Amino acid sequence: MSVLRPTQVFMLSGLAAAFAICTPASAALLDDSKASLDMRNFYMNRDFRQDGAKQAKAEEWAQGFMLRFESGYTEGPVGVGLDAIGLLGIKLDSSSDRVGTGILKSDREAPKRAQDEYGEVGLTAKLKASNSTLKLGTLQPVLPAVMRNDSRLLPQTFRGAWLNSNEVEGLSLDLGRLDRINLRDSSDNEEMTVFNGGKRNITLGSSKTSDEFLFAGGRYQWTPELATSYYYGGLDGIYKQHLVNLVHQLPLGEGQSFKSDIRYARSTDDGGSNVDNDAFGALFSYRLGGNAFTAGYQHLSGDTGFAYIAGADNALVNLVQINDFGNQDERSWQLRYDFDFVAVGIPGLTFMTRYLSGDNVDRGAGQREGKTWERNTDIAYVVQSGPLQNLGLRLRNATTRSNFGSDLDENRLILSYSLPLW
Repeated sequence: MSVLRPTQVFMLSGLAAAFAICTPASAALLDDSKASLDMRNFYMNRDFRQDGAKQAKAEEWAQGFMLRFESGYTEGPVGVGLDAIGLLGIKLDSSSDRVGTGILKSDREAPKRAQDEYGEVGLTAKLKASNSTLKLGTLQPVLPAVMRNDSRLLPQTFRGAWLNSNEVEGLSLDLGRLDRINLRDSSDNEEMTVFNGGKRNITLGSSKTSDEFLFAGGRYQWTPELATSYYYGGLDGIYKQHLVNLVHQLPLGEGQSFKSDIRYARSTDDGGSNVDNDAFGALFSYRLGGNAFTAGYQHLSGDTGFAYIAGADNALVNLVQINDFGNQDERSWQLRYDFDFVAVGIPGLTFMTRYLSGDNVDRGAGQREGKTWERNTDIAYVVQSGPLQNLGLRLRNATTRSNFGSDLDENRLILSYSLPLW
């Protein structure tokens, strides 16, 4: 019989305590509750192709567990509830010369080694009145101003407060404050900072981190085909940002449609940086049966590249597997093709391939313009029925080349399974 490690005991004890809070005190809490166990087996290999690289490759394999519980609400004008999440990542294979994939937590000091396990327990108290909900604690927002990252073994989380209101039909409003971030390969709640990789050229003052991110905004569904949104996000003392978005879906007959997704963001400093950026992006997609053809364009201008919270995702249209093409003055385009095999009688099987190219990057005085390209291929299958229903297999491949960043070849193999507990 295997013995639970201290981290596992802590996580299970924390979840048990959370569930205990939600029991006999009010049966209504459990009326609409649900729980699930998500398992993710993740292998990743990133090959560094340029001469003089400090590390030849990053290659690791790990198993992740995500136990989720969402309670209902107590009865009354203000309903009270509690959500809980337990995250656990276990190392299956790694070594000191292959760390750095982002799927495992590594030692902070050299020589860096992947830890055998890492994880966290997150609790979220929630209050509901009418069609408005206030959440306090562990949060995973997916909004234009702030997006949690879920591209590795375990999802990245935030800590804070988030009010969502849907009192007006078709209108969703959000208001919130975050004070900590837990990165996808970490179990520590830390202060936030701005991402400054590549050629962002962002300069920070004396304050490198911040303990306050404010966001507010809303999305309105004008018609079933048209929606617009405006959001504000600000990392105190570092940057402020305004984001607008328009999405239009045009039906063209049976099995055909044309989708337009247009985005603009204006980013400025908040007294402790030089952030100054305008980002425009547009995606246009034509769908015919199981086929989808997409073309995209993204244009950045200003004294810096695009600003967003380091470790999270962002709202750029050219955010893909490795790059987001968000460097200073960068212009980029993409072509993408998707096929859903349900059109030929194989539901659950999907295929995607795309190519992106960026240029005009400001590399500094006397340097020629920066250029990058990236190619992605993704094939996935989810079992639709039988004893293995919900078992998913995904293979992701990416290649990128640049005259100012790393040249990479990358493969990810992901096995996933979701088990509803009740």
